[in-house]
Amino acid sequence: MLPAQAKDPALGTTLFTVYEAYLSPAQEPGEESETPKLLEKSLGATAPSTPREQRKSRGHGQLRFSKDLSKAYVDVQIEGVDAANILMFHIHCGPPGVLGPVVVDLGEQGDLSKTLAGGKLSLELTNKNITYIRDMKGMKPGLPESCPAELGFAAQTKTLAGLEYLARKGVLYFNLHTRAHTYYGEMRGQIYAAQP
Repeated sequence: MLPAQAKDPALGTTLFTVYEAYLSPAQEPGEESETPKLLEKSLGATAPSTPREQRKSRGHGQLRFSKDLSKAYVDVQIEGVDAANILMFHIHCGPPGVLGPVVVDLGEQGDLSKTLAGGKLSLELTNKNITYIRDMKGMKPGLPESCPAELGFAAQTKTLAGLEYLARKGVLYFNLHTRAHTYYGEMRGQIYAAQP
């Protein structure tokens, strides 16, 4: 028998598992005109919405996890969107056609209208970037602001390892929200394993 050959542990920070998404308005599960009445005022849309098939917005996003799951990297390129109109940009948890909770707020590190002014965004993520609700006051216990680690369990995703697990299952998506498209979003991209 040959002895086992362990790899250099340092490779864990330099090798990556890669996921990607192509963002388009066609992936949004509804039109802004279908926003629930109770939420319309609180969302504060400040521009008229455009039907999905008429929007020119498009994008590509990549999510790379280091093999040791200590860091993740987000690289996004968008076009057809005025950066001054961008309000929020998130990674949500939910299967195609379903709105889900925010797992990562891609705008928490600065002003998105400035960050995305050139149509590109690059961020490094660690466990601290995972949205996790500690105080459930006023929230329904079954609806935490982070995806469950496994459907049917109440435990929330708290780590990049959990985020990568959800990416592998195909239940993460990018969602870009603008002044005109605050509820469903301007465009969405379901995240899947990158094809070689």
